[in-house]
Amino acid sequence: MRRNHFRPRTALFCSSILFIATAAVAQTGSSAEPQKPAVSNTNAVIEVAVVRPHPPAVVHNNFRFSKDRFVLEDQPMMKLIAYAYSLNPHQIVGAPGWVADDHFDISGTTNLTTDATVPQQQQLLRQLLKDRFALEFHRESREMSAYALQVVKGQPKLSPAAHANAQPFEWTDGHDWERTQNFSSYSMTDFILLQQLFMDRPLVDQTGLTGRYDFKLTFSYGDAPDTNADAPPRMFTAMQEQLGLRFEPVKAPVDTFVIDHIERPTPN
Repeated sequence: MRRNHFRPRTALFCSSILFIATAAVAQTGSSAEPQKPAVSNTNAVIEVAVVRPHPPAVVHNNFRFSKDRFVLEDQPMMKLIAYAYSLNPHQIVGAPGWVADDHFDISGTTNLTTDATVPQQQQLLRQLLKDRFALEFHRESREMSAYALQVVKGQPKLSPAAHANAQPFEWTDGHDWERTQNFSSYSMTDFILLQQLFMDRPLVDQTGLTGRYDFKLTFSYGDAPDTNADAPPRMFTAMQEQLGLRFEPVKAPVDTFVIDHIERPTPN
């Protein structure tokens, strides 16, 4: 049975990516900044990896890197490639159908002693994709529909990062249909990496901003009722009002990820 990869479980994947990949600490009704985890600049290497097909009848999303262990359950290759190489799925071309349709359970150990940073997680996934899925690719610039991240009227509402040399860090507060994303020591490149996982087209940075910033974004999402006058605006409106940024629909050259070769995983 073929699966449509644009389904609720994909949203669950993106939510877990947002939480796990940025060491976010979920809070309810709290504005206190969580304790930032210890991080390491160690070159991350997978020592052991077990890859199995995920049972089609079971929906159980998990995406977790914890010190020297990782567990990825019910994951399609399309999403793992997108995260590993900082892509929107629409940038990935030439993939056979199973890359989007087949899901896998992957677990193993690494050489790390602290929780993996986002770059380390990406490094581990790239190794996994090369070693176990024989991924080969090249990049091409192609014009396509995208969202351009732009500054509104030349006036961004961003504060310079209090600790510009710190690892980028994001945590999320929220309840019901309201969400506040808090960003610490974030560049526009970091911001795009996370946001494009939720978008229906690739993102390109046209802000010209090269620094790191501390900021937060409060917005309504999902099936939020439109009748609540006190509800925060939707994300695109919130970005303009709170950050002085916008996602503008454009046709633009986009760096695409062309798959030359990929195989179903080798036996364990």
